[in-house]
Amino acid sequence: MAMTNLTKAESRLAAIIWEHQPMASSDLVRLCGEELEWKKTTTYTMLKKLENKGLFLNDGGTVRALLAKDEFAAQQSREFVSQQFDGSLPRFFAAFTRGKGLDDQEVAEIQKLIDRYKGE
Repeated sequence: MAMTNLTKAESRLAAIIWEHQPMASSDLVRLCGEELEWKKTTTYTMLKKLENKGLFLNDGGTVRALLAKDEFAAQQSREFVSQQFDGSLPRFFAAFTRGKGLDDQEVAEIQKLIDRYKGE
């Protein structure tokens, strides 16, 4: 899946779905009314946009994720590194930490990640 950019409204709806799924579409309409002050038509229009992006499915009145939140974030991150840093994680990391510095705990956590995924 290519990088899928979400609007602010789509991100808010996606967060609700990921938190509560699987859920009845009627419950989604109710939650969106309470949390976002959306009408039923707005909720279904926005849900359809997210379905078209391949993130969620409304199947027989049950809304569920086709892609977990962390999987979506991982895809977006990989695509960002690919587009902005020619796929170079070290270049991304250098840019991300430029002028920031890392404390000992952050270094230890990053080292654990490197050790865990080294050679995979």
